[in-house]
Amino acid sequence: MDPVGVADAGPGPAWQSKCPWGAPNTTSISCSLADVMSEQLAKELQLEEENAAFPEVVAVAEGPFITGENIDTSSDLMLAQMLQMEFDREYDAQLRREEKKINGDSKVSISFENYRKVHPYDSDSSEDEVDWQDTRHDPYRADKPTTTPRKGFIGKGKDITTKHDEVVCGRKNTARMENFAPEFQVGDGIGMDLKLSNQVFNALKQHAYSEERRSARLHEKKEHSTAEKAVDPKTRLLLYKMVNAGMLETITGCISTGKESVVFHAYGGKSATEDKVIPPECAIKVFKTTLNEFKNRDKYIKDDYRFKDRFSKLNPRKIIRMWAEKEMHNLTRMQNAGIPCPQVVILKKHVLVMSFIGQDQIPAPKLKDVTLSSEDMKKAYYQILDMMQQLYKECNLVHADLSEYNMLWHDGKVWLIDVSQSVEPTHPHGLEFLFRDCRNVSQFFQKGGVTEALNERELFNAVSGLNITADNEVDFQAEIEALEKMNEDHVQNHGKKLSMFSSDGDPPIYDE
Repeated sequence: MDPVGVADAGPGPAWQSKCPWGAPNTTSISCSLADVMSEQLAKELQLEEENAAFPEVVAVAEGPFITGENIDTSSDLMLAQMLQMEFDREYDAQLRREEKKINGDSKVSISFENYRKVHPYDSDSSEDEVDWQDTRHDPYRADKPTTTPRKGFIGKGKDITTKHDEVVCGRKNTARMENFAPEFQVGDGIGMDLKLSNQVFNALKQHAYSEERRSARLHEKKEHSTAEKAVDPKTRLLLYKMVNAGMLETITGCISTGKESVVFHAYGGKSATEDKVIPPECAIKVFKTTLNEFKNRDKYIKDDYRFKDRFSKLNPRKIIRMWAEKEMHNLTRMQNAGIPCPQVVILKKHVLVMSFIGQDQIPAPKLKDVTLSSEDMKKAYYQILDMMQQLYKECNLVHADLSEYNMLWHDGKVWLIDVSQSVEPTHPHGLEFLFRDCRNVSQFFQKGGVTEALNERELFNAVSGLNITADNEVDFQAEIEALEKMNEDHVQNHGKKLSMFSSDGDPPIYDE
């Protein structure tokens, strides 16, 4: 049966009127040819379709479309949009003129891309402007990495680009700045489209490396050095351990500073062993871990047979510990001989704890700072003469830095301090150091009014027992050098000298 015939067969059952195979009941609207060709009617029909598809736009555009020939000025919103777009275009044109004026022929160019109102997106935009905001990767890298040909250039004719292209190199240099240290602020060079020349980039790179090395040196100095009147974290940890262990009750503060060490005052605590007695007041001598002061003082330790085998310039920090150990050994020898000097309590790495020469946190004055009567001055001279003889003959040592700066006046007598540089007379320069000590002592007491004070040559013979006869100081020193040379040859031919002080009874050395 023809479905069209069924639809046209008059009234029937209800299912027949809803049959999908039936033809729809359409009523034809008659119109004239003039209406079909009317442009106004076509626009109205199009507007009705748009209003039906986009009902929310009806309130915005109620009239016909605006064309160049027929502009509807009844809509204020449309006029405002047109005026705003024209203003944005004029503003962008002004920015382009300013950008061209600022850049000129400069090697480093800037862009006002981020400040523009209308970003270029069609073919009308300038070719030298790129919209980086639409990219999600590095703007200075191609989407597909291409290998650089061996010939060193790509393209042909006018489009040829070499590896030395100014724009390409400038952008690559700007991107490389991100590899600098975080402390070196480079700014947003990529966002500003900077193009750095090789000369500018190399200068910035060198400056960044210099700043990084300087920062590393400052960090090293802060973390591993003992500054004046301050200690580094490692030394502070050693002091904390002494206090926590009960060896020291409290550390009050700094009492003396020098080229080699810093001295602190502390109150003594209780010892872990019964045979060890800690003084009520202690002096903590912290050898500075800065290496500048020890570079020119290796002659005092590298030729000392006690430390000769352990000396090495390749590890300077061990030299500082050897200085502290050397002073401990020398003080122990002096204490066993009965020479007034600080008593060693304990040695930990480069921290030496001794008894305090003074009272109530007030250190004993140096001999150069105290005013003595003529009797006390004479008494001090003979005491020093006796101590120098004991130091040379009984302790087998030469102070090597004896002067009024390293002698304290306490309880009516002289005390010797700072013996870290002391050496034995068999040292290649031991007699020279002894002659220098005799000169310092003689000059000080002769100026102090001690008429009985011997000159340096007489004092040298009195201390050493060497009867060197010379009319002048030059010949005297020449004979001293000859004796040192003979002693050095003897040591080299018969091996190093064995010390008569094989057992010093030194306190224990802790190296935690």
